[in-house]
Amino acid sequence: MLSFEVLRALLATLVLLLSGVFAQQDAPKEWWETTVFYQIYPRSFFDSDDDGVGDVKGITAKLQHLKDTGLEATWLSPIFSSPQVDFGYDVSDFRSVDPLFGTNEDLEELFVEAKKLGIKIILDFVPNHSSNEHEWFIKSEQRIDPYTDYYVWHNGSSDGMQPGERPRVPNNWQSVFRGSAWEWSEERQQYYLHQFAVGQPDLNYRNEKVIEEFDEILRFWMQKGASGFRIDAVNHMFEVEDFRDEPINDPSDPLSYGYTHHIYTKDLLETYDVVAHWREVMDEFVKENDVDTIIMMTEAYANMTMTMKFYESDDGTQQRAHFPFNFVMIEELGDASKASDFKYIIDRWLENMPRGKVTNWVLGNHDKPRVASRYGRQRIDGMALLVMTLPGVAVIYNGEEIGMEDFRDISYEDTKDPQGCNLGPESYKWASRDPQRTPFHWDDTFNAGFSRAPRTWLPMHPLYRQTNLLKQKEADCSTYKFYVDALKLRKERVFTHGEFRSRAYNDDVFGLVRFVRENEQRTLDPFYVVMINFADRTHTVDVSDLYRFSGDSATVRLIGTESRHLVGDVVDPSALVLGPYEAIMIGHADADADDDADADGSAGVKVTTDLLLFVIITCNFLLIK
Repeated sequence: MLSFEVLRALLATLVLLLSGVFAQQDAPKEWWETTVFYQIYPRSFFDSDDDGVGDVKGITAKLQHLKDTGLEATWLSPIFSSPQVDFGYDVSDFRSVDPLFGTNEDLEELFVEAKKLGIKIILDFVPNHSSNEHEWFIKSEQRIDPYTDYYVWHNGSSDGMQPGERPRVPNNWQSVFRGSAWEWSEERQQYYLHQFAVGQPDLNYRNEKVIEEFDEILRFWMQKGASGFRIDAVNHMFEVEDFRDEPINDPSDPLSYGYTHHIYTKDLLETYDVVAHWREVMDEFVKENDVDTIIMMTEAYANMTMTMKFYESDDGTQQRAHFPFNFVMIEELGDASKASDFKYIIDRWLENMPRGKVTNWVLGNHDKPRVASRYGRQRIDGMALLVMTLPGVAVIYNGEEIGMEDFRDISYEDTKDPQGCNLGPESYKWASRDPQRTPFHWDDTFNAGFSRAPRTWLPMHPLYRQTNLLKQKEADCSTYKFYVDALKLRKERVFTHGEFRSRAYNDDVFGLVRFVRENEQRTLDPFYVVMINFADRTHTVDVSDLYRFSGDSATVRLIGTESRHLVGDVVDPSALVLGPYEAIMIGHADADADDDADADGSAGVKVTTDLLLFVIITCNFLLIK
């Protein structure tokens, strides 16, 4: 008979081992960690009052589209009071909706209606600058306290200055929108910094009062119902205090933004402390009001090292953004990229992620050409499938779900974007961001169902009758239906909790697998394999090199519009034929064996709990004996 001490040790060991198994069950995810964020450009989404410009009520009217598609969160580009010099990114009142888009009451109604449908609303937050029509700037220009130092002011350079002559600009810093980043104020007799348009003066974040102002703005909108904020141009918030010249990058054009290396006006370390402070403000609000997590997403076109710093401090003690936007799909990959490029870029990002943080993949936005225009229309579904099945968060831009393309032939007279207008009629076309901002195509009626106005704020894409939501809903196979099916599958445990592995088969074919380890026999684990052919030629590949299949067949679960297969087809994974531009997802039929378990793995948890209880009772019985 075993001694008391041996039995007690045995009991402790068994409890420890089984508790470990229990702990390995699927950990619950927060609402934002596996979602797809849908960016809405309000001007171009839906016009409810027939003035040719989309508005807040238009977004509310079309919330069902998001619900039907399977989307659970949307981020709105700026809708706050603004002279619209840069289409809302020049804010004149951070607490007020611009009359062009509606009223604060309209936005509060949007929050209410979205909540009913289970949709979170994320607001754009523009802290780097305000409009020069903001009350703060007007009073700062007049040197009225406490606003005197709310902005970045400078006396200018007196080098070589003649009597009665205005001081020269302080340094060689250039605006993103071309030309000097400094503008002279006659009233104040100083220059103010504007890293973007002249009407967007940079705020001074070395003034604590400015930070406090934005603390209150965050609290204001959280109280109204915002579920998060996308922080615009966050890495521009600080500049070196001595205003030294930046080193020359491209001397051929001193007026261009590329003229200098922006090492003194971007990515300064002080920025991360402010982001961490705002994270504390949000987390405190969540705790005090017992609401769902309110998230922060940061936008910064920066290198890998500086981007990853937005997650947390190097020692992990300071939490910052929930995630910084990952622009590799926009900035580093395109229609000429090989499968090996995709693997390298994806692996590099995942390998640099801080431990325990959530990654993200941004497919498109209002500042960059659309997916169909960057990668080619035949690759639309392949790119969508890729970002939908990679680990973490996905971010898509309105119109991508129907494969909209840029309207690059907008005339100079119709062009609105200052980034294009500033270059003049000879050079505007490829610099303007208007081509990717044209109105959404709801149907094939007048103005694509976007507006009944005789003229829309930007001209409609001429191909809207061929590419629109209604037509794609009615079709047997379409990009929209592909998105809907992909979003449904994305909710499965394999994608929310599964492991990841990928392979480049050749220059054209990229494959990835998502799987969950839960069976002693690995081949019975649930899994999905995604295969994407980026080229216009057929390839036959051995998928079993990527994942060990049980048996010699697999079932097709999802297909893109270019696919030669059908959902439900049984294929040979050792010789899978991929047609030109084909995107396909396969999974073995045995992966369906866990259908009786709850999606969150609760069946597995129950089994583990029952087993643990049985062991404890048995050991206690032996101890008593």
